[in-house]
Amino acid sequence: MKRSIVIASAVVLTAAALTAPATTAQAHVPTVAADTSSEYVVLYKEGANSAEAQKAIQAAGGSIVKVNTAVGLATVSTTNTAFATAVKASPLIEGVAHNRVIGHAPAVNARAKAALKKAVESRAVEKEGRDNGHGPLGKKWGKKPSAEPLDEAQWDLDQMKANEAHKYETGDKRVLVGILDTGVDGSHPDIAPNFSNRLSRNFTTDVPVDANGDEIDGPCEAEADQSCSDPANVDEDGHGTHVASSIASPLNKLGIAGVAPNVTIVNIRAGQDSGYFFLQPSVDALTYAGDIGVDVVNMSYYIDPWLFNCTNNPADSPENQAEQATIIKATQRALNYAHRKGVTLVGAAGNEAIDYTKTNTDATSPDFASVPGEAAYDRTIPPSCVSLPGEGEHVISVSSTGISKRKSYYSSYGNGYIDVAAPGGDTYDTPTNTRDITRATLSAYPESLARANEEIDADGNPTVEYVVKDCKGRTCAYYQYLQGTSMASPRAAGVAALIVSKYGRAQWGGGFGLDPDQVEARLKATAVKTPCPPGGVYNYTRITPAGATITASHTCEGNTFRNGFYGAGIVNALKAVGH
Repeated sequence: MKRSIVIASAVVLTAAALTAPATTAQAHVPTVAADTSSEYVVLYKEGANSAEAQKAIQAAGGSIVKVNTAVGLATVSTTNTAFATAVKASPLIEGVAHNRVIGHAPAVNARAKAALKKAVESRAVEKEGRDNGHGPLGKKWGKKPSAEPLDEAQWDLDQMKANEAHKYETGDKRVLVGILDTGVDGSHPDIAPNFSNRLSRNFTTDVPVDANGDEIDGPCEAEADQSCSDPANVDEDGHGTHVASSIASPLNKLGIAGVAPNVTIVNIRAGQDSGYFFLQPSVDALTYAGDIGVDVVNMSYYIDPWLFNCTNNPADSPENQAEQATIIKATQRALNYAHRKGVTLVGAAGNEAIDYTKTNTDATSPDFASVPGEAAYDRTIPPSCVSLPGEGEHVISVSSTGISKRKSYYSSYGNGYIDVAAPGGDTYDTPTNTRDITRATLSAYPESLARANEEIDADGNPTVEYVVKDCKGRTCAYYQYLQGTSMASPRAAGVAALIVSKYGRAQWGGGFGLDPDQVEARLKATAVKTPCPPGGVYNYTRITPAGATITASHTCEGNTFRNGFYGAGIVNALKAVGH
């Protein structure tokens, strides 16, 4: 999901985690601090004339940056501090929300330091497994003679019966899987054979700092290309690459195998380097996926800056209520559009370890300062509030399991919220409740990040236990252990891709695919029904490397056929392809 990630326990749920528009991302326009502009996203009324709506925006002092005509959403830059009030007065406008601030970049910092901050510090859950002292491979589970070299570490494939499914179905190249994430390293040796450079797009532009001057993506001049607009085949965070590899690393006798190792990966980047996911890139990514005929998308994030979007929370100002209402409406329009176009939508459930169907407390939102002085505050969150895109209509929400098949300690849950479960890792799912990094999931990692973060030495050998190297002749590739619902979601998406590959057919008007409602129905029908624990309550104990003992109790509601921990069950690739 996003900044609830966990290295070896990750979920990336970032507010704007999905990528940019079908057109080239806008270039960064630096300004002096005294002339800082604000960006807004403006949602038109359903059926409003686009040209007339743009006139209303301009009359309120806004300049159009880009427009998504499919959804009726425009990104607008303005120096008018009263813009939001002025534009909402138009009968053509449904809502308006802050997007971000365009400001003066800070002094250049070391790129390695910035990369380390993004890849590690922002991921509370994923970090859980990063400093573990256990060996990098799970040798105790036994290697299969014909499997990929690192198969012994892929307990997740065994839990899903994916290796067995590959005897009957490895995926169809015509099946496109969109990765709405922080990007994908398209040059990674264990991704490149299945990566489409032609179709991949980046819908984001790096944001150096927020409105408070705090570093977000870092200065543009510190980038390798000295630009805030990254190519569509790079990932300067690592999260999206892990997700893509989990779905479709090929069977090439190098590293690992993906769940659907022969489908085509399309990077539809919606997330910043820093792991933030903003509204406009997410909407643009979803509509682009629908327009190019993507069959399945994975969304391991939440749309920033609100973990939960409410329309009438008394803790929120009228402006913030209106902003959240806009996020809800615009996101659902984009999800509806993609679904109508034949896209199966799969999303991570979240790493907050809470029941989404109950009243909770959110102390993390807003997590991005759109105006100076803005900061997170405490809010009581009723079930009517929604985390997006995970709680959107048509989205298959996925919880995470550990190696024992128990719900992972960090995974959020809720009867009626969770659709299916999939292995995402749990480093504390051990007989002694102590941490074992091999109980996380292993997938591809960009070599550039490993070098920038000093996780490999000058000779290319890993210096940390959570990074693994594998070579085939002179070609070497790197992998990292991560855990989270961010890792569970792509494994369910991989099974969905196998379903489309097996049962898809030529579509009227061209193309190949399968109705997303049929994909969802088969995914659920073939999932292994898994009941709640005896008594309905599971008590988690974690003994940290520092010796601290952490306990928690989670209550599972429902029955064997549908419950809050596993939904319709744990996805099963073998049954999904009819065996």
